[in-house]
Amino acid sequence: MTLFEVGVVIAVLMVLALIILPTIRDPHGISKAPRIVCVNNLRQICLAYRIWEGDNGDKYPMGVSVTNGGSMELVATGNVVQSFLVMTNELSTPKILFCPADTTRTMANSFASPVGNSNISYFVGVDVTNDINPQMILSGDDNFEIRGVPVKSGLLELPTNAPVVWTAARHKLAGNIGLADGSVQEVTQYGLQQAFQQTGLATNHFALP
Repeated sequence: MTLFEVGVVIAVLMVLALIILPTIRDPHGISKAPRIVCVNNLRQICLAYRIWEGDNGDKYPMGVSVTNGGSMELVATGNVVQSFLVMTNELSTPKILFCPADTTRTMANSFASPVGNSNISYFVGVDVTNDINPQMILSGDDNFEIRGVPVKSGLLELPTNAPVVWTAARHKLAGNIGLADGSVQEVTQYGLQQAFQQTGLATNHFALP
């Protein structure tokens, strides 16, 4: 290669670097990679729900009794783990149940080893038994707080007008939610409250890990 050709190659690489770097770093220099992985994991989770639904009478695990292979009775008590464990075939790996931006939990590598709340970063929408109402909230990041107090593991009952917001710990006061139709949205604090109001329920019930 001539000196000119080497210069052209270097110039092209520099241009590509200038294009790519802004997509993986925000203006404050914080990597967006964990956020991207987190939202992609939630998309896979919602897809797993849709596949499971198609094989189980058009119902999600929350709408099917435990005796018939679902998680209805358990998720109603706040049991998140069982709703995911009944979908092990559809999920393939428990790795997608963990958000890399969640510093409070660890990733499980296989369903063969015990999977518990400490390996799950996403809540389960207890009220979502099917996809008839596409605006109901199926799953999402579990880092909520109410009046400055982070919510606890278990069953969470949220009236439509509850002052619930995202904590700053995971995605800088934003988060991801999956809807009953399988779509996933990245929403702000305002978007989260709007999502609750659009479910059509007076009270939303969520099982948190």
